[in-house]
Amino acid sequence: MQNFLASGIAITGSGSAVPETVLDNQQLTQLVETSDEWITSRTGISQRRLALPPDSLTLLATAAGEKAITAAGITPADIDLILLATSTPDDLFGSACRVQSELGAVKAVAFDLTAACSGFVFGLVTAAQYIRTGVYQNVLLIGADILSRWVDWQDRRSCVLFGDGAGAVVLQANKSDRLLGFSLKSDGSQNQYLNLSYDGSNVELTPDIHVSTGKYQPMTMNGKEVYRFAVQKVPEVIDKALFVANLRVENIDWLVLHQANQRIINSVAERLNIPEHKVISNVANYGNTSAASIPLALDEAVREGKIKTNDIIAISGFGAGLSWGAAIFQWGR
Repeated sequence: MQNFLASGIAITGSGSAVPETVLDNQQLTQLVETSDEWITSRTGISQRRLALPPDSLTLLATAAGEKAITAAGITPADIDLILLATSTPDDLFGSACRVQSELGAVKAVAFDLTAACSGFVFGLVTAAQYIRTGVYQNVLLIGADILSRWVDWQDRRSCVLFGDGAGAVVLQANKSDRLLGFSLKSDGSQNQYLNLSYDGSNVELTPDIHVSTGKYQPMTMNGKEVYRFAVQKVPEVIDKALFVANLRVENIDWLVLHQANQRIINSVAERLNIPEHKVISNVANYGNTSAASIPLALDEAVREGKIKTNDIIAISGFGAGLSWGAAIFQWGR
């Protein structure tokens, strides 16, 4: 129902889902010249989950969404909007509507949002605007990616990094606004450092008309430049979000960064002077799951009892675009 009255926001439930298949570092040594010690020391990753047929992005996203809806204490019929943050849909036209159908969220409008590893943070801020303006009351935000579809398994620099998964949260209208501050950034001049590019060849329709048809190349990444970008820009954007929230670093109870690389997580925490016991990390078990990584880590921490109602959480996503962003919120109502 549209009431067009300004409203606050609460994040009231979380959920996650990962494929059953595990690929550990030792197994990767059979594919490329690498070692468990090399991967672990440089990335902090020990294993990752891979989606095998008949797994699909729709199935993972739906499972995560169902858990988040249950945790929020509502039903799929209560959902007004579904945002699916993904760069790897089952269908290039989008997978959010399939998720809507699978959930039975009969009154929800649904669409995909593509911002790669920043997708969950960008999706959170997008969802918030619909609630703050009173247009929607209950929004399901899902971050999900199956990056194994687009990895070059002969490129030892990148194939060790990525895994598959999904995470979700429910945002609801609330008397008090629990989304305390955010900041979003983009810099297209650095786009070339992380890509999943179209690879087309010319097809002659007539002697004067040639069209491009083809597929997408495997993912490419300049790891050194992405690392440099992340450790510089992520602390800055978190500081900006804290400023908007009128808070200080000391007020943060938990830091949940995009789970790209443990060295990046450690460097950002050190630059912000956030102690290790406040940093949530599960990159060792799942690798880089792109838009899924923040909600997946968040959900695990909630279900383990680490994150509790009223805790102040700082999240930050960063990656292709290049894009990055941060949000500060209190958990629960």
